[in-house]
Amino acid sequence: MNSFLQDVDDMYSAVADRLGLPDGLVEKIRVCNATYVTRFGVRLRGRIYTFTGWRAVHSTHQNPAKGGIRFSPTADQEEVEALAALMSYKCALIGLPFGGSKGALMVDPRDWEEHELEKITRRFAQELIRHGFLGSGQNVPAPDMGTNEQTMMWIADEYRRLKPDDINGMACVTGKPLGGNGIEGRTEATGRGVQFAIQAFFDTRQDAEKAGFAGEGLQGRTVVVQGLGNVGYHAAKFLSEDDGCRVTAVIERDGVIRNPDGLDIEALKHHLSAIGGVQGFSGGTFDPDGASALEDACDILIPAALEQVIHGGNAGGIRARLIVEAANGPTTFEADRILRDRGVVIIPDLFANAGGVAVSYFEWVKNLNHIPFGLMERRYDEKGHRTLARSLELMTGRAFPKEAESEFFHGRCEIDLVRSGLEDIIRTTYTELSRRWNDPAHPTRDLRSAAYAVAINRIAEAYRAIGI
Repeated sequence: MNSFLQDVDDMYSAVADRLGLPDGLVEKIRVCNATYVTRFGVRLRGRIYTFTGWRAVHSTHQNPAKGGIRFSPTADQEEVEALAALMSYKCALIGLPFGGSKGALMVDPRDWEEHELEKITRRFAQELIRHGFLGSGQNVPAPDMGTNEQTMMWIADEYRRLKPDDINGMACVTGKPLGGNGIEGRTEATGRGVQFAIQAFFDTRQDAEKAGFAGEGLQGRTVVVQGLGNVGYHAAKFLSEDDGCRVTAVIERDGVIRNPDGLDIEALKHHLSAIGGVQGFSGGTFDPDGASALEDACDILIPAALEQVIHGGNAGGIRARLIVEAANGPTTFEADRILRDRGVVIIPDLFANAGGVAVSYFEWVKNLNHIPFGLMERRYDEKGHRTLARSLELMTGRAFPKEAESEFFHGRCEIDLVRSGLEDIIRTTYTELSRRWNDPAHPTRDLRSAAYAVAINRIAEAYRAIGI
């Protein structure tokens, strides 16, 4: 099997080589601009431990560079550079003014107490700050696998301590808690974006029909989710509660839990948090062979955990009609070809999991503006709506419907605006992907090719604008 980085490069080249870009520009866009490697010591438990970390900047065609930081014992430089490249393409695809970056620290968070992990995180932040890989105008991390809003708050606080004169210092990271200048809706953002992406696909009849979905809508569709972390949990929750889907299987580290009538996602999440696995959950049947569930018969398969879980060895057995890549790089280059030849439609990671970085952009803007979204408009909107309702009552001689009052009179608050902005980004982007996929003159072979074509062309335009 190819490395993750080789898969990303192969997917890029398969599209970029056909776009007619100037000589050398294809290579310039492909390569990672810079990767910083740090090895630092931290005194813990009576001795010095040395940790290795990376921060890769794939592209600075836009500033700052944006991308998460993951804590993982299996992290390495190639993985970080692959993820940084995906961030460049993802931000360009959905129209955000960011270059792509990614960071990682080779550490298992489960091995350390919280106060120890804080000390490790702050030392990593010091190294990034010292070498220019952290700052609101340079490089802006966010949570990723093994990190969370608390991790981001430690990093932001360390930045603020070392650079107290930077008025925009809290914009040096996103994904912070609300009490630390975060934004409403950031925790759910990637999962919510997955939901919006699936809705956009099913709302586009000609695309849904390509995957064999003759009927309209998501009601009753069966879903298998691999990974019930933040992204998988929220995607499964929203699809089951809002859209009427049945999540028939959830794959985790210890195996898979199945229920053909649909799993109670909220109850399963509580069980997983308490036990650390899905085994023993009373609402389904457990099987220790989790990987086998990737080949379960279902309408939608959502890989929401690690890269390269769908590969040449199992792609032929995938029975889902639609794969939605909520994780980064879950499908290898070889598997992508096999699935495409079999007629399986894939909503690619560049698009499907872009909700997180979209709402991170909103948080970054909020921190730079130093004002919450909706603060200036909410009461004004409420008064306007009430005036309109009273006017309608006078004109018609009928009372405004009581059941509609709470929603109609409600002024826009931050979470409303965040969800609205995210849905607009996702739906607008999908319209462009579908247009390219179905262009009768120059159709792309699939949605992944369409996504890469849009992203690469936008990055190329940015480089041309500055004379490169």
